[in-house]
Amino acid sequence: MRILPQDQAALDLVGREASVLIDRAVGWANVNSGSDNADGLNAMLDRLEAEARRLPAQVVRVPTAGFSTVGDDGALRPQSRADALTITARPEAPIQVVLTGHYDTVYPADSVFQSVTTRPDGALNGPGIADMKGGISVMLGALAAFETHPDRDRVGWTVLLSPDEEIGSPASAPLLAELGARGHVGMTYEPALADGTLAGARKGSGNFHLIVTGRAAHAGRAFHEGANAVAGAAVLAAALHDLNGQRDGVTVNVARISGGGPLNVVADNAVVRFNVRVPDLDAADWITVELAALAASPPFEGLSLDLHGGFTRPPKPMDAAQTALFEAVRETGALLGQTIAWSPSGGVCEGNNLHAAGLPNIDTLGVRGGLIHSPDEFAWPDSFVERAQLSTLMLCKIASGEIDAERLKRLRLETV
Repeated sequence: MRILPQDQAALDLVGREASVLIDRAVGWANVNSGSDNADGLNAMLDRLEAEARRLPAQVVRVPTAGFSTVGDDGALRPQSRADALTITARPEAPIQVVLTGHYDTVYPADSVFQSVTTRPDGALNGPGIADMKGGISVMLGALAAFETHPDRDRVGWTVLLSPDEEIGSPASAPLLAELGARGHVGMTYEPALADGTLAGARKGSGNFHLIVTGRAAHAGRAFHEGANAVAGAAVLAAALHDLNGQRDGVTVNVARISGGGPLNVVADNAVVRFNVRVPDLDAADWITVELAALAASPPFEGLSLDLHGGFTRPPKPMDAAQTALFEAVRETGALLGQTIAWSPSGGVCEGNNLHAAGLPNIDTLGVRGGLIHSPDEFAWPDSFVERAQLSTLMLCKIASGEIDAERLKRLRLETV
């Protein structure tokens, strides 16, 4: 591959838009859009929709699916989220690229971390500046530049911006599955590491809630008439923890036990909340059987158990399609003087969902940054143009056929 004059024209356009890429990401990061902040999510959606309408594409708000959460009392509570946003150009084109991102963050409405500042070393420090409002700005900048390329009609693209990635995509998962099934290549804009390293293989992740129902009784007068749900939850939590080390690569993290009440009452309710990570589908099947066995065997008489949840992010191994796509990205980056490397990650994202739907994808095309999910989250300003140019050139090379999207899709389907 080489950079052709028409490619360079698109890259130069990105270079001239450096301040736009950075400034709009800073403005977006100054809007709190924590996953549970409905007002903030809707405010952010308004801004994204306005920006998306600058592109020569169809912009549509798409309702997301309802889902349920388990309360601390064990009751199921229906939940909903803001709309997703789709931006679509040329859906009839022979090659389809799916680009995804999320506009929710991990910072709640009452967080003390609400705005972007500049560190003494020049890095931008702010909520969501790397994860992933910076990434969304990079994505839109790349698309705007690609739309000036003479080969653009060979490629159609659809963007999905979702409101719930940070909580596992329970509302947007069906949209990710639908898009993943009909695309050839996926591009997702989680941040790269600070040195530009991309995430390669990703483990799968499941979130589970084990409801323990007991029998209330007076702790003094009738202790033995009760069945203590909190005590049962503690036994179950220990059993869950003991699953660690039994299968290579599988981890079970007991995150929280909730429930109970006054000290003089035998607790009749508790919830054990835990996360599971698995390296592959066989491991997911193994842990599923183990969890079902635990949930079928109350630790003592008088308790009943009800397991909720499941795998929200399937494993994303480095299969033949992923390996070929990474090599193509590495070669594309080299044309720009960028050294592209990748390493396995225990973290998960929308790229897991897209891969499970049959879509080979790169899911760390966002800005270079780090310390995400903390008040020290940062992004390097010079990475905005750098990463937007990488995506722009990828799109150009997909359009020219030098990145063979149809072959990548075939390779992925051969392993499904």
